[in-house]
Amino acid sequence: MNLIKLRVLSGALLLSFSFLAQGQGQVQGQEPPLKLSDVLPIGPQVKVGKLANGLTYYVQKNARPENKLELRLVVKAGSILEDDDQQGLAHFTEHMAFNGSTNFKRNELVSYLQSVGVKFGADLNAYTSFDETVYILPIPTDKKEIVEQGFQVLEDWAHGLSFNDADIDSERGIVLEELRMGKGVDDRMNKVLLPKVFNGSRYAQRMPIGKEDIIKNFKYDAIKRFYRDWYRPDLMAVVVVGDIDPEAARKLIEQHFSKLKNPANPRPREYAKIPERQESEGIVFTDKEVSSNSVYIRYPIQPWPAGETLADYRQKLIENVYSFILSQRMYELTQQANPPFLQGGSGMNKIVRGYRSFGAGAVLGKGGVTPAINALVEEDERARQYGFTASEVERAKKGILRTYENLYNERDKSDSSGYAAEYIRHFLEDETIPGIAAEYRYARELLPDISLSEVNAAVKTAIPDNQSKLVIYTGVEKAGAATPKAADLVAIANAAEKISVKAQEEKIYATQLMPVLPKAGAIAKQTVNAKLGTTELILSNGVKVVLKPTDFNNDQVLMSGLRYGGWSLFGDKDVFTSHYASSIVAQMGVLNYTPNDLVKVLAGKSVSASAGVNSLNEAVSGSSGSDDIESMLQLTYLQMTQPRKDAAIYSAYVDRQRELAQNNLARPESVFYDTITATLYNNSPRVLRAAKPADFDQLSLDRVMEIYKGRLSSARDFTFFIVGSFDVEKIKPLIATYLASLPTDDIPVAFKDEGVRPVKGVVKKEVHAGADPKSTISLSFTGEAKFSREERMRLQALVEVMNLKLIEVLREKMGVIYSGGMNGSLNRIPYENYSISANLPCAPENVDKVIAATFAEIEKIKRDGADEADLNKVKSAWLKGYQKGMRENGYWLASLQNAFFNNSNPEDILKYEERVQAIKPSDLKEAAKRYFDMNNYLQVVLYPEK
Repeated sequence: MNLIKLRVLSGALLLSFSFLAQGQGQVQGQEPPLKLSDVLPIGPQVKVGKLANGLTYYVQKNARPENKLELRLVVKAGSILEDDDQQGLAHFTEHMAFNGSTNFKRNELVSYLQSVGVKFGADLNAYTSFDETVYILPIPTDKKEIVEQGFQVLEDWAHGLSFNDADIDSERGIVLEELRMGKGVDDRMNKVLLPKVFNGSRYAQRMPIGKEDIIKNFKYDAIKRFYRDWYRPDLMAVVVVGDIDPEAARKLIEQHFSKLKNPANPRPREYAKIPERQESEGIVFTDKEVSSNSVYIRYPIQPWPAGETLADYRQKLIENVYSFILSQRMYELTQQANPPFLQGGSGMNKIVRGYRSFGAGAVLGKGGVTPAINALVEEDERARQYGFTASEVERAKKGILRTYENLYNERDKSDSSGYAAEYIRHFLEDETIPGIAAEYRYARELLPDISLSEVNAAVKTAIPDNQSKLVIYTGVEKAGAATPKAADLVAIANAAEKISVKAQEEKIYATQLMPVLPKAGAIAKQTVNAKLGTTELILSNGVKVVLKPTDFNNDQVLMSGLRYGGWSLFGDKDVFTSHYASSIVAQMGVLNYTPNDLVKVLAGKSVSASAGVNSLNEAVSGSSGSDDIESMLQLTYLQMTQPRKDAAIYSAYVDRQRELAQNNLARPESVFYDTITATLYNNSPRVLRAAKPADFDQLSLDRVMEIYKGRLSSARDFTFFIVGSFDVEKIKPLIATYLASLPTDDIPVAFKDEGVRPVKGVVKKEVHAGADPKSTISLSFTGEAKFSREERMRLQALVEVMNLKLIEVLREKMGVIYSGGMNGSLNRIPYENYSISANLPCAPENVDKVIAATFAEIEKIKRDGADEADLNKVKSAWLKGYQKGMRENGYWLASLQNAFFNNSNPEDILKYEERVQAIKPSDLKEAAKRYFDMNNYLQVVLYPEK
């Protein structure tokens, strides 16, 4: 269960582009010409209807993933509708949906769904925001009774919650723990900034988490009144997408929801209004736990109607074009020597339903506030006054059209959850849903005719000119810090608007990535594995390639490559440099192209690739559309053989990392986890910890290039894996050209055991950091253990069962945690070992209780073994995940790569179900005895500062 996270910009302003269109409607026959006055239709891929009581429903048959149905109950009721005595009860109501209803007793619902493979939190979930509450229920469809129960669950949520007094009181502790987890610098920042960001509107007074005193003390009738007033059919939608007959789904909706009734005198559902800002204002927020200094300029909030015509859709395409270009220009500023900021961006952003504003923000560098504000405002002013160049607009249009093309190509291979999210937005925000066939047509026909002058006119209108503004500075509070005054922020922004700017110069970029192709090698040997559907190639340079063509997607190819070695082969003095080498080289580009140049050269292609030196191996990865495989292989070839060296970009990168490291340990959580690492590995110089500014003095561009090229310029002993929508015979010539031509000079190709071992014995440590009454418990069990796939699965099953018990006991019975749990691994290299760690956030006064209860559950499973019902829940979830994964490119790529990494038989993927079913409760008893050694663990507890 989640709250929608609310955060004023404390990092770079991140721009996201919604390209709409997840539907798969088909357009048949001769299409009539498009008219800009046309109202966009609801696509034929989805049936949208309304019951007599006003409940809206969406039904779509979709076969991805197979045998799975995505159910949603959407309620147009969130925290904005709470009365004064109900603050926090919209969210509390969401919690009560899992605490008893007409057909499910407390905890019975979660237990039942877990038994059919639905995981609580990962699958079954819900969220509450200002204006809505959404319940998420994915269920298997292989049994009719499970589907019917799924609809029964939604009905119970809609009008059958029990609100038993004892259950309400029990849940108070859990919600208070969630509230406690949210405390910290972000919470303190929001309390100061959000009243200003929302211009004093009701939104600032109705944070979804609510008020602590109300959660502790509200009367039972208050929450029942909220449910009675706002959970009503005219404010609800049921979304059904997945492997189900649409008519059968519609009948189930009518059967379960037509009986719902609206109240005789319904309260009006009104949306809060945000008033206009009349004057400019500056705000300064400092706190010793702020991890980076930043500035954000928020211009006037403006109403944002959803748009319903083709003309509106065309306008959104224009906005996507100028947003894409603005993003590129801002990124380019960070690549110069002495950049004005570390990260930055500007664009139009949604505030809440029906409102948006133009904003610009940046993470500050060593120059501070003034150069950052100047650069943000100047770049926006350059766009407003002079617009963009013709080549910039054409590149943006090509990139946007390629995104639409990919969505269209995948129209029958897209996951149901994506469609469900789109229909939720349609219900809540009136987002149009004409279907991807229609939207791809709109993009194909409308984008080419969008002119440079139209884009320039649109950006001129979007970027405010000498208007009122809210200028926010957030920064670290410490001695000697140069903190600006609130009035100065506005003055700096106003002055920046008067700085004279020049038009961006037109730049010509290459139209192809590699002007000269490498001399192709050859395929020396080919072997087919019929069981796996793979083809293994041995190339003339000794490199191996494993190909797995699939029909899981229509326009997706994934690639990875591995070879042992890594920075384990370097001495202690090179560990820090080795860790950063790959990131630094990636920042500088390839050939004579910067990363920003590459975006422009590759405009209109769906392609990415990366290469890196890791602790025990060298690795490459890539992805592309089916038509862009050659570009992916070219980029990989260049990253390995011709990385670019750029002193200015290197200097900017190191300065950026050094500046960010200034406050790496500002947050108590950072201090906590750094202490765990240091204690667990005895301060080993080969284990990286939170970087300090002085650490970057070790770096040298020449040494960075030596390490990177020394490991990646030779492809000796590399194995590449390529999975996705390609034809083996067509890809083989590309492999011969770009992978068989890679140099394979003689270099070490085995990792070295660095001798890093965890601390032994029982070690306990306390960390006192942070002002808020929050604690976190970390438990680490480590040691040597024999590796096998079967044993790794037993350890994972043990951890999963323990998580079920921890939630059952610590959360549901004791109410002392909101979330937390264990994770574990069994590793073959660099030596055979295991690790199980627990992370349990709680109140400081509950630390001893939580530790005692956790150890009691450990002793219980060591003594009695796992409960068979709990083990079956774990198995059911695993098998559902396996069935889904076997139709996903990423799952196959990871499985093939893991077989290589662990020196195991890749055909073991076909025996997964057999290995799962072989696990017995007694196996977990023995595993618990092996891995939970109470004479060998690390316990670190975070407490507030004394």
